[in-house]
Amino acid sequence: MKVFGIAGYSGSGKTTLIEALIPVFMARGIRVSVIKHAHHGFDLDRPGKDSYRHRAAGATEVLMLSNDRWVLMHELRGAPEPDLAAQLAILSPCDLVLIEGFKAAPVPKVEVHRPSHGKPPLYPDNPYVVAVASDAPVSLALPLLPLDDPVAIADFILAYPS
Repeated sequence: MKVFGIAGYSGSGKTTLIEALIPVFMARGIRVSVIKHAHHGFDLDRPGKDSYRHRAAGATEVLMLSNDRWVLMHELRGAPEPDLAAQLAILSPCDLVLIEGFKAAPVPKVEVHRPSHGKPPLYPDNPYVVAVASDAPVSLALPLLPLDDPVAIADFILAYPS
């Protein structure tokens, strides 16, 4: 399973890029999974629903399923957040895992950088950034990929050595 990261500051377009990349990979017969790191709490559940009530009562895990999908919610209950290796081990087998966020994880990454956002680039200080996707010309020693060309970015990711 190849693991490749998409990194950048909040609002840079990481999710939009991943959303554009997935169909490109799928059209090539590549099974893709995504792990997204959230720096803030989130909840897929709603108060009053049975699964919410089970978790609120103290269940460590609640698995919900239907004819269309299933989801496993695991409450950490004070335990440390699992590292990327532990998260990868949970996933079903696939060809490519795109990770969103995880700036410090030791996996190759494309940085989404928009100079108009006024944020400094990650790549000078992050040794895992191997290319930059941008919507503007940027002078750098790394490959510069056009942010609006998901095919070119997918080609780069697939060609990058594992």
